[in-house]
Amino acid sequence: MNSVFGEQLNSVEDLEKLRPEIGFPGKLAASKVIHTLDPLSMDFIRKCPFIVLATSDKEGRCDASPRGDEPGFVYIVDEKHLFIPERPGNKRMDSIHNILVNPQIGIIFMIPGLEETFRINGKACVSRDPILLERTAVNGKLPLLGIGVELEECYMHCAKAFKRSGLWTPAQWLPKEELPSAPKIIAAHVREKVEVSEEQVRASLDESYTLRLY
Repeated sequence: MNSVFGEQLNSVEDLEKLRPEIGFPGKLAASKVIHTLDPLSMDFIRKCPFIVLATSDKEGRCDASPRGDEPGFVYIVDEKHLFIPERPGNKRMDSIHNILVNPQIGIIFMIPGLEETFRINGKACVSRDPILLERTAVNGKLPLLGIGVELEECYMHCAKAFKRSGLWTPAQWLPKEELPSAPKIIAAHVREKVEVSEEQVRASLDESYTLRLY
């Protein structure tokens, strides 16, 4: 760990030493984890259009990747298994690479307007099962592959982070003109390796968003 987080900032190495200050989970939090999807969990997943996948490589280097589509895009195979279609992206395949060397996965499911989220932890694999690819096709276009998930645990997560951030509260959003510019950031980050302008990046993104969503 970089020395900036060393002793001068009182870095913590033992959670139990903090317990007298932070306390212990209440009965509700300690008891909410289940190990199969019940009908209420399945209903949440079917209404969810957006998830974040957490994976890591064999050295433990982590990655979090957003995935989104029409509600129900995460296909429920049964009470222990899910299938997440891999839609066209930037072709880096970070999540896929990680899963091939380390199957552990965490997923957060989000529904716009709902401040509570649903979480799943388990093991993943990369699948080209033709039946699952067919069932997750959009506009007749089959995904080339998908992520199979074997559930180990799942539970609801409270709304405090969303309430503090105001994520679903338009009155707390930045004015559009104050939002960061993705094309500007990308152009700045690749400047030493690729000759590209902010305008060229914007045109490339617009083309991708228009022509290559599926």
